[in-house]
Amino acid sequence: MTAPDAAGATAATAAATTAPDDTYPPTDRTVPTRSRERASYDREVVHAILDEGYVCHLGFVRDGAPVVLPTLYARVGERLYVHGSTGARPLRMAGRAGAEQPGLPVCLTVTHVDGLVLARSAFHHSINYRSVVVHGTARPVTEPAERTTALDALVDHVVPGRAADSRPANAKELAATAVLRLDLEEVSAKIRTGGPNDDAEDLGLPHWSGVIPVARAYGAPVPADDLAPDTPVPAYLTRL
Repeated sequence: MTAPDAAGATAATAAATTAPDDTYPPTDRTVPTRSRERASYDREVVHAILDEGYVCHLGFVRDGAPVVLPTLYARVGERLYVHGSTGARPLRMAGRAGAEQPGLPVCLTVTHVDGLVLARSAFHHSINYRSVVVHGTARPVTEPAERTTALDALVDHVVPGRAADSRPANAKELAATAVLRLDLEEVSAKIRTGGPNDDAEDLGLPHWSGVIPVARAYGAPVPADDLAPDTPVPAYLTRL
């Protein structure tokens, strides 16, 4: 994907990184009804959870019914970007929602599973997790410099350094690609850690209780069948 001009990239980045304070203000939609002590509105916590994920789930309403789609995403400062075909339903809906201020009300979520929590009772089984929920209005990105910044960020979010080490999108590919922006304004994280919460009367039961950690791992890079044999593995892949 092509690099934006310096002025355009600077403006897009500056707009995306403006943050009023270290926390997001809680709202009726971001305060959980259960286990409120697990909620966090800390920007660094939210950013870390978002930056570690690959796939988000994008929820919206179509013809009166809820729809949730898995998709790639990327964060640039205080904005999330998703992209897809210009013919994809949510991208078309966002573009036509309003003539003066187009946009699509959405709920976007990202979740990591960190452990399987096994209790002595079936009722207290759980998982350790980190999650983020974002409410807002997704709007189409039409300004060329911001579009390029967003598309490069989507590539680099999957593998940092890859955008500069791949062929930039051509005019035909860019014309077939739409980008949505979702500002991080109404946001919360929720985190569970620790072991099972067994009832005192169950502690003497003979069933194993504890946590099975879950971690992401990467295998060795597998070259494409048609890759030239002398093509080296990029250094950024060895850092995964």
